[in-house]
Amino acid sequence: MSLQDDNKAIVGRWFTDFWGEACNLRVVDEIAAPDMLLKYSLHEPRKGREDIKAFMTDFRAAFPNLNFWGTADLIAEGDYVVGQWEGGGTHAGPAFKDFLAGGLPANTGRKMHFTGVTVLKLKDGKIIEEIGLDDGVTALTQLGLLRIV
Repeated sequence: MSLQDDNKAIVGRWFTDFWGEACNLRVVDEIAAPDMLLKYSLHEPRKGREDIKAFMTDFRAAFPNLNFWGTADLIAEGDYVVGQWEGGGTHAGPAFKDFLAGGLPANTGRKMHFTGVTVLKLKDGKIIEEIGLDDGVTALTQLGLLRIV
């Protein structure tokens, strides 16, 4: 297998085990670099395995049915892998204050469904950064945190 094939396999596992329907946080210790950067427009950037695990623990507590999935084949070049996705969930858990645009009180029942593109960089078989461009306007509007006039 080529470096690109190996990297796509690692990212495919990350998308399934971290962002997929059944999150397995052990994957963070297994394939994320110790100082991995996770950055999306909806949230403050996260750095390091423990910070990333804490983020996902809180996100999934607030959105118990959170799920993201790929919508196109992964594209790889050198140390980079690009993935296109969609997903979302229902806010049926505790208050969630991690959105940059504001927070939600407990159990609003509001649903979000949105899309995005993510670029991941790998080094020596570990993900060192995940930087995504998500349709945050759609998600925030659906959650009632942003109003379009």
